[in-house]
Amino acid sequence: MKKQQLILAAIAVVVCAGLYFGGRTVPVKSKEAHSADDGHEHTPEKIDFRKNILAEALSKITPEQAQRINALENSVIRGDVKDQQIHVYHQLARFWKDSAELFEPYAYYTSEAAKLENSEKSLTFAARLFLDRLMVSGEPAMQNWLAGNAKVLLENALKINPVNDSSKIGLGACYIFGNLSTNPMEGILPIREVVQRDPGNVYGQMVLGLGGKKSGQFDKAIERFQAVLKIDPQNVEAVFHIAESYDLKGDKANAIAFYEKAKQLVNIPEAKEELNKRITELRK
Repeated sequence: MKKQQLILAAIAVVVCAGLYFGGRTVPVKSKEAHSADDGHEHTPEKIDFRKNILAEALSKITPEQAQRINALENSVIRGDVKDQQIHVYHQLARFWKDSAELFEPYAYYTSEAAKLENSEKSLTFAARLFLDRLMVSGEPAMQNWLAGNAKVLLENALKINPVNDSSKIGLGACYIFGNLSTNPMEGILPIREVVQRDPGNVYGQMVLGLGGKKSGQFDKAIERFQAVLKIDPQNVEAVFHIAESYDLKGDKANAIAFYEKAKQLVNIPEAKEELNKRITELRK
């Protein structure tokens, strides 16, 4: 990854990511590492929750805690009453969130409980956990895992409420950012339909803007983010992404202007520091 991209990624995580546990994750080891700039198309290695994520997570807790987790896991397998299984999944989710402070197992067990509960509220809540992390994940294999989980939850939610625009947009985001399809329009078209019908849908405009930025269509991305600012002038994420889009297309003057605006809107010292660093580099 180029130096500029590393700087922008650091700013993005600090400014825009509302992550659980301060961004703490389970590092998933890949058999082969590839640079994003090596000129080759790479199919992300598939992540298996139990073999990769859970095994790594268990190695980070005490033997006593691991024994407790295994007991809970076995009780899920033995349980034949749905309510009992839901209760155990919630227990597992709470442990990984509150005691171990690891995001992926927490999100996974929350989603397993949501599938059994099968309510629109629980399904969309669990899906949003995966989607929020997806938007800031830079690892293709993890993006694929996060998007795949969110996709299943949102598809189930749409069976319950087929007219929920937020679920449609989230499902589209799974395809745009999760390496689920080689055809990006599979995710973009449903979101466009929502936004054409409801131009004031901030979520839809943001996702389309992020999709445009990801594909290098910076002018289109800026247009989407500007649409967000017309609705919500203080939206720091939109301001930052406009700055980043100008930065990536080489428009230093506008990039500086919007980084300065973003700096005025954030109250996080680390974010201000990263923004100041980038502004100083652009002025050289």
